[in-house]
Amino acid sequence: MEKIKILWADDELDFLKSHITYLEDKGYSVQSVSNGQDAIDKVLEESFDVIFLDESMPGLSGLETLQEIKRNRSNLPIVLITKNEEEDLMEDAIGSQIADYLIKPVKPQQIILTLKKIIDNKRLITEKTTQAYQQEFQKLFMSIQSVSGYEEWVELYKKLIYWELELDNADSAEMFHIMEMQKKEANVEFNKFIIKHYFDWIKNPMDSDTPTLSHTLFKKKVYPFLIQEKPTFFFLIDNLRYDQWKMIQPYFEEIFDRVDEDTFFSILPTATQYSRNGIFAGMSPLEISKKLPQYWKNDDEEGGKNLFEKELIGYQLSKNFKQPIKYSYSKILTLEDGNNLTKDFNNLLHNQLNVIVYNFIDMISHSRTEMEMMKELARDEKAFRSLTLSWFENSNLLSLIKKLATKDVNIIITTDHGTTQVARPSKCIGDRLTSTNIRYKAGKNLQFNEKEVFWVKKPEDAELPQSNISTSYIFAKEDYFLIYQNNYNQFVNFFKDSFQHGGISLEEMIVPITAYTSKKK
Repeated sequence: MEKIKILWADDELDFLKSHITYLEDKGYSVQSVSNGQDAIDKVLEESFDVIFLDESMPGLSGLETLQEIKRNRSNLPIVLITKNEEEDLMEDAIGSQIADYLIKPVKPQQIILTLKKIIDNKRLITEKTTQAYQQEFQKLFMSIQSVSGYEEWVELYKKLIYWELELDNADSAEMFHIMEMQKKEANVEFNKFIIKHYFDWIKNPMDSDTPTLSHTLFKKKVYPFLIQEKPTFFFLIDNLRYDQWKMIQPYFEEIFDRVDEDTFFSILPTATQYSRNGIFAGMSPLEISKKLPQYWKNDDEEGGKNLFEKELIGYQLSKNFKQPIKYSYSKILTLEDGNNLTKDFNNLLHNQLNVIVYNFIDMISHSRTEMEMMKELARDEKAFRSLTLSWFENSNLLSLIKKLATKDVNIIITTDHGTTQVARPSKCIGDRLTSTNIRYKAGKNLQFNEKEVFWVKKPEDAELPQSNISTSYIFAKEDYFLIYQNNYNQFVNFFKDSFQHGGISLEEMIVPITAYTSKKK
């Protein structure tokens, strides 16, 4: 194992001799310089693992040296050593991204602790997280086998995501693989649970034994805000999984006060046409097709399937509120759409409800299937989470919520369904009018492997419309994806490992909804 290389810059080198000897006895390699310029030159000549930098040196100050080193070696950890405890200095140092700071006189034990924190931080986190997950593994295993109600499934899923993100940060490949296997086991049991209870839920959506579903979401989670004086902004980020939400949630927590954090269950199919229309209409797909046929298109019909979201929202609000609710609807598909919405910011504040749909994550999952570059950028769930975070940090959505944080408003963040990374092909047969989604099929005379799908023989049992009397639906279980026998291998290779939605999985069905209000000034 190579020695950790330290560069120590201090104009009082005589006082460092005992520290340097102590560090070298501990197995570290230490070089010393007496001024900032020499430190900069050394960094350009050699590689170091960490730098100790005196704040007060003749010539270039410690902060000036720090900034110059960061310009050339931005990821190099720097520890500032100072006699000065003034707040302004500390703020400048922290703002310059120091790894730590020490106050003189410095004790050898302090130096060792700082080095462990900086150099061994990753290893210690990995060891601690791995040990903690190993202790939790058996509890999770027992929970997967014994969970019975939907609330328990939500809590179990949250725990699985918690450990997935912890192991992700710990960079423990072996434990992460075990975690993935445990999540697969959970999805096997979750599918059994959904198949057993789904028809009861969909027929009795307001019962206490039924979770919040897509078409009861507004009634349960949005209506209470509409009777308040302040405007409510309802953000629907299409295709946002719970794990992706946990990546961007800290930005909301920082600038808003949380009012409610919950999840709901997307209806089947977990696809935009069904789940989002259900959310905005406050009705099941079957109800929409019967009561508002002008706003519904079946899978085998030509034309867009989500072209009337504003009208569905208006219908739902007019049906459930005696007084008219002033509302707006916006769908953000491009950067220009987002910029125009931000420009219209002040007008939005005059509405009781503003519904804003962001389609970017859904576009990532679709383009990832078709474009080699996107396959590389979102090759697995970890990369997909990272890409989601990168988008959000640079999005006009973040700009908009920062503006909203300065006003007295409520905001609700949610989605219509999640997505799952498919792995196992399941062969099926259907006629040319059968729907094209590879996580579900709607059509007549469907042929399939019954062990790999949930077959809904009578669509009305699941509150789904049918194009003709012999139409039925099948939903892919777990990580299966539905492929026709024609050009089978070609399509298997094309879709394998892609992110899809429409079927039954924890990732697709259990999705987040969180409400915030502006922080009290």
